[in-house]
Formats: sequence, structure tokens, C-alpha cells
Amino acid sequence: MASHNQYQLFETAAGVAAIGWKDAAVTNLRLPAPDALETERSVLRRLPGAARAEAPADIAAVIDAAIRYFDGERIEFFEILVDPGQQPPFFAQVYAFIRTLGWGETTTYGAVARALEAGPEHARAVGQAMATNPVPLIIPCHRVLAAGGKIGGFSAPGGSTSKARMLELEGAPLAPIQHGFDF
Repeated sequence: MASHNQYQLFETAAGVAAIGWKDAAVTNLRLPAPDALETERSVLRRLPGAARAEAPADIAAVIDAAIRYFDGERIEFFEILVDPGQQPPFFAQVYAFIRTLGWGETTTYGAVARALEAGPEHARAVGQAMATNPVPLIIPCHRVLAAGGKIGGFSAPGGSTSKARMLELEGAPLAPIQHGFDF
């Protein structure tokens, strides 16, 4: 079994995605982008020196689940082994908590902070954890919203529009998208 990072690109209904793995654990997931080259560059920025490889059966099953997810099938990713790499302890707690959110279930940055008994002042740190999440979809950062159910930021390809599309796919209720200033 290889003990270095490997990756594979794959087509979804939403564009070209990529998955990175080491041994049996997913180390990176790149949400779909329109361009394969952009996707490949992104995964290699996150996993320098990774080798493109044929996915072993357990990783191929994750790829298949992601493809089915973007086709609109209700897929849960609770059982997938992930290795997000070295993370600050609070980020690791946030990721573990976020992994408990199921299909179409949303929460807010502040609610995650409170659930972790960190207080609402840690909502910004929750947002930072979401922004640097190396395994989106599996650690479903798209299900964490800003106060009032607003979309908030999203660092994946397509930004908050992609986040809204993923939540729409899951039938999650969303606040109307605000244009202009929010006073």
C-alpha cells in the first residue's frame, strides 16, 4: 500500500472534481470546477508531490458516492475515513462536529461555536475552519451558514453560488440571497 498522497480527477454533473488520499484515508477533496486543469492545479497545491493514480476500491467508492451526490441522489458521507492533516485542535473539533450534519441539515457558525462550548465569539474561528477544510462535502462545510440563514462565504470553485446549489440539491431552506448592503 502506498504511504504517500495520491489523487484522481473525476467528472460530476457539476464539473470536474478531484480526490486525494493516503493509504485508505481521504486527505483532500476538490469540489467540481468547470476546468480539469484548474482542478488538478488546486489538488496539487494542497498535496504537493502527490501522484495521479488509479483509485483503490475504497476510494473509488467515495468517487462514485460524490458523483451520485452531484446527480441529486441523497448520499451521506459519515463512514468515510478522512485525514485532514495537521489542524489546530479547535478546527479538529469543528470538523468532527460538522461531520454529524446530515443531508439538508444546516447550522450557523455561531451555533457550532456554542455547541462546542466555545461561545459565539468563536464563530469567526468556525468560519476559518470551514474556509480551510481540505475535505469539503465529506466534512460538509456547505451546511454551515452565516447568522439568519444567509449563505456566508464559500472558498470552493463558484463561491457562495456553489454552496447555494449544493444546499438546493439537498432541499435545505435558505434565506433569500441579499444583494447590496446588509444593514
